[in-house]
Amino acid sequence: MTSNTAHYHAVVWLDHHEARIIHFNADAADKEVVRPAHPPRHLHIKAGSASGTHIAADPAFFRDIAQACDAVPAVLLVGPSTAKTEFMAYLHQHAPRTVQHIQGVETLALVTDPQLLAAGRRFFAHHGRTAHDAQPG
Repeated sequence: MTSNTAHYHAVVWLDHHEARIIHFNADAADKEVVRPAHPPRHLHIKAGSASGTHIAADPAFFRDIAQACDAVPAVLLVGPSTAKTEFMAYLHQHAPRTVQHIQGVETLALVTDPQLLAAGRRFFAHHGRTAHDAQPG
């Protein structure tokens, strides 16, 4: 499913394995899933291990997420770990226009799609950013 640019808001949940993007307005929502071409393997971390246990960011994965968010004026970025901050660093370097659309970055464990949509709606309502549910001009 492709994103609907008629939606003013989006909430993006991401980790290193996928990004679930829900574009929404007051009445409707559309979901899009973006996955890396080569998903990272699960790493078993031993206490005190100095080996490279950090999953490397995939620039093509981040590019695809940025493209999905580019036409959305207000984006909430959430996720359980470091992928969201790595994505923000990618945006600052490679997609500075899209950075301006990010209205918040929050830690959020894995949730269902309805819970994710509810979190996005709560965030924008709490921050007084729901008055712009019209199409971007």
